[in-house]
Formats: sequence, structure tokens, C-alpha cells
Amino acid sequence: MLGRRVVVAADDVYPAVKAAAEFLRSKGYEVILLGSARSGKPEPWARVAVEAAEMVARGEADWGVLVCYTGTGVSIAANKVKGVRAALCNDAQTARGARLWNDANVLAMSGRLVSEIVAREILEAWTSTESADPSERENIEFLKSYDAGR
Repeated sequence: MLGRRVVVAADDVYPAVKAAAEFLRSKGYEVILLGSARSGKPEPWARVAVEAAEMVARGEADWGVLVCYTGTGVSIAANKVKGVRAALCNDAQTARGARLWNDANVLAMSGRLVSEIVAREILEAWTSTESADPSERENIEFLKSYDAGR
């Protein structure tokens, strides 16, 4: 089950970021804003993503949402942090699969591709899907143990 504290961060001001924060607050999540989501001005994507991912890894946030122009940069940066499994999801089905099969704990989205409506659809799928597919448990445990050994 996803926890209630979520960090939302971006490298620039995108409609998807505002929609994500509003959607999550409307569902009762505690939203922590970082990067452009907090400052309202462009911020370095790598630093924003690592800062947010470290919050997740330390337990200061239960999970995260990251947005940059393509979503690729923030997902790469977040995945450098031990304990983070960031997934680039620009549609609801990919988000559902990232939770169900990959136990992803950070959602990355493209600020260029993801509209406000699509951001809400993605978050609805993400938040309503448990990491529950028992056939993938071995893969998830392998990744967790690999992370613990680095």
C-alpha cells in the first residue's frame, strides 16, 4: 500500500505538476513540493530528481512524482539513488504496470507529453494499484537485495 506522504518535484513549471499536486491533495495525500513545483522557476533536473529520490529512500516521503521535459532525465537521476525504483509513465496502463509488476516507488512523467487530464489518469492508476502480482515478487526481492549490496 502506498503511504500518504508524497514528494512532487519538477525542473520547470508544467501543467502536469500542478494537476498532480492538486489531485493528490484532493485524495488526502500530504504533498511535499520540491524544485520548480516549490520555487516556480526552472531548476536543474538532476538535482531535483536526486533530492526527491533521496527523500523517498530515507523515508521522509513514502513515494514520489517527478516531471521534466521528457521524463527521462528525472527517471535516470532518481534511479541512481539506492532503494528507488523510478518508472517513466506517460499513460495510465504503464503506471498501473509499474506498480503491479515492478513495485515502483517513484513516478516520472513528461511535462511535454502529459496533459493535466492525463496526469490525473496516471495518478489514479498509480494510487489505486498495489504491488501485488506474486509472480514478480522474486524479481522485486532480487532488485532490493542487489541495492542492499551496492
